[in-house]
Amino acid sequence: MASIMEGPLSKWTNVMKGWQYRWFVLDYNAGLLSYYTSKDKMMRGSRRGCVRLRGAVIGIDDEDDSTFTITVDQKTFHFQARDADEREKWIHALEETILRHTLQLQGLDSGFVPSVQDFDKKLTEADAYLQILIEQLKLFDDKLQNCKDDEQRKKVETLKETTNSMVESIKHCIVLLQIAKSTINPVDAIYQPCPLEPVINTMPSQTVLPPGSGHSPPSSSLTSPSHVNLSPNTVPEFSYSSSEDEFYDADEFHQSGSSPKHLIDSSGSVSALTHSSSGNSLKRPDTTESLNSSLSNGTSDADLFDSYDDRDDEGEAGSVEEHKSVIMHLLSQVRLGMDLTKVVLPTFILERRSLLEMYADFFAHPDLFVSISDQKDARDRMVQVVKWYLSAFHAGRKGSVAKKPYNPILGEIFQCHWTLLPNDTEENTELVSEGPVPGVSKNSVTFVAEQVSHHPPISAFYAECINKKIQFNAHIWTKSKFLGMSIGVHNIGQGCVSCLDYDEHYILTFPNGYGRSILTVPWVELGGECSISCSKTGYSANIVFHTKPFYGGKKHRVTAEIFSPNDKKSFCSVEGEWNGVMYAKYTTGENAVFIDTKKLPIVKKKVRKLEDQNEFESRCLWKDVTYNLKIRDIDAATEAKHRLEERQRAEARERKEKEIQWETRLFHEDGECWVYDEPLLKRLGAAKH
Repeated sequence: MASIMEGPLSKWTNVMKGWQYRWFVLDYNAGLLSYYTSKDKMMRGSRRGCVRLRGAVIGIDDEDDSTFTITVDQKTFHFQARDADEREKWIHALEETILRHTLQLQGLDSGFVPSVQDFDKKLTEADAYLQILIEQLKLFDDKLQNCKDDEQRKKVETLKETTNSMVESIKHCIVLLQIAKSTINPVDAIYQPCPLEPVINTMPSQTVLPPGSGHSPPSSSLTSPSHVNLSPNTVPEFSYSSSEDEFYDADEFHQSGSSPKHLIDSSGSVSALTHSSSGNSLKRPDTTESLNSSLSNGTSDADLFDSYDDRDDEGEAGSVEEHKSVIMHLLSQVRLGMDLTKVVLPTFILERRSLLEMYADFFAHPDLFVSISDQKDARDRMVQVVKWYLSAFHAGRKGSVAKKPYNPILGEIFQCHWTLLPNDTEENTELVSEGPVPGVSKNSVTFVAEQVSHHPPISAFYAECINKKIQFNAHIWTKSKFLGMSIGVHNIGQGCVSCLDYDEHYILTFPNGYGRSILTVPWVELGGECSISCSKTGYSANIVFHTKPFYGGKKHRVTAEIFSPNDKKSFCSVEGEWNGVMYAKYTTGENAVFIDTKKLPIVKKKVRKLEDQNEFESRCLWKDVTYNLKIRDIDAATEAKHRLEERQRAEARERKEKEIQWETRLFHEDGECWVYDEPLLKRLGAAKH
């Protein structure tokens, strides 16, 4: 942690009713955020005001990614950073400062000190009540639907809004308690803020100031203000401003409707002028041609592809110990109401593969997928779709510890295929020239995924088997949420299994994911109701992934009901564990093992060798991060990851400046769905004509 951090921010003032440019200095040791009308005034010691950080609370609004508040001494100060990244750097530094000085204050008090066990018990109770409260919040929606009186409806809406704010505050309190525990009693001594590190450089070399600020832009990036001497002895008893009208109270703005967040220019009042040196990165490359170009004629499958998984040599024991403390790094970044897609995870919690590659695990049992089209009866095909669907989740988790895959870069591609047992026929040995992975057998299941959007984060993926005339197209938008002592990931989107011989399309949805026990060793749980339906045949299925109850109950439970057309009673019920054994019970009285994931062999995917991949393919794109994680050089891995992310930001800024829209490589948007450009259905239709 830097002893002092400084740089420009905009501060809301009631005098001018707007944002005013100020130069801020954060003193970690003194616990003080001072501000000046300019950098020159700061150098002359002419302080405009200051915010005492002991006991302060940071707040943000997820509707805006550049503003934040500090509430202390019964006052609320509003600030605006250049962008989301700038805000995160300031908030991270501010919260560590607040934490240090708040704990020092607590240390002065004497009296009963509860044990760690007492702390854990109360924290667990608090989280249990929080989950109950979150469930109770859903009742407001039912009440609003049935409320016909306008006045009564307005009261319910106000109550709902107030309760939502309270829930968010409770979540934030739980985070602060977790961080406090880690600081007092660190696990593996990971959380050790040092006040003697150099100053954090948070500003680019060139900055545009807010319109009408009347000040010159800073001439250099953040530097250590050695000329400033802010010792703890100079900390004022209360936060102050040269004009007491400069601060505002949150209630005042709620009533007046002139909250500063509504007055921010949509383009942002502070922006960086940085440029990418790669002009070609803005154009859509001829992806198909470039992917095919690396496939030379006359080479065998073994020459071009390997089935190595970057997680194969990942030790489980070491991972468990790392994860006992890694969550403290995550919690130190979580803010009130924050979208967790913006949280920067420590590099050593990463899974050493991209999220796009993780989606390929849906086809870890390719034989179950292709056998859907082998069923002669529509009822049997629906049962087989459900069987493949329920088998598709366990392979994505290797080991007992939850790790997070890399967030894909916009335009990133992942390709692979699975070789099915051949029947030694000429048809099965014939190679394909089109589709997701050209140059492999027609009896293979081929897969391709692309990151089609960065904000919001949307991944699209497609798979097919030519010989079986079956294809699958899906898109998933991941939306994260902080839930107290858990993290929820809402998977928004849908998939479609198409049996081309029968002209049947099975639409399915995906469960939500939860990271549980984030204070100790995280583990993954699935939850939520999903559905599978075929409009042509009328068959459908309802699937429920059950989250573990707070008291008792089993982990990873799943139940499913499969229905015939127009029937309200299911003909098949499935129950068990999605990562274990599932049992089926039919109305005929037959009981049988539906799926046993412990006995199902996982077919390893084959991926083009690294040296033959293009730079936008996942493993090639992330190779430096992956390599350094393997050799446990965390600093080098972090730096490699940072370079990728910075390049993506620079390209996004350049596209915005040149008013160029990003063009996807292999998928296009069709209504609310993302569809593969050249699916098997389209290619077979073209071949007939």
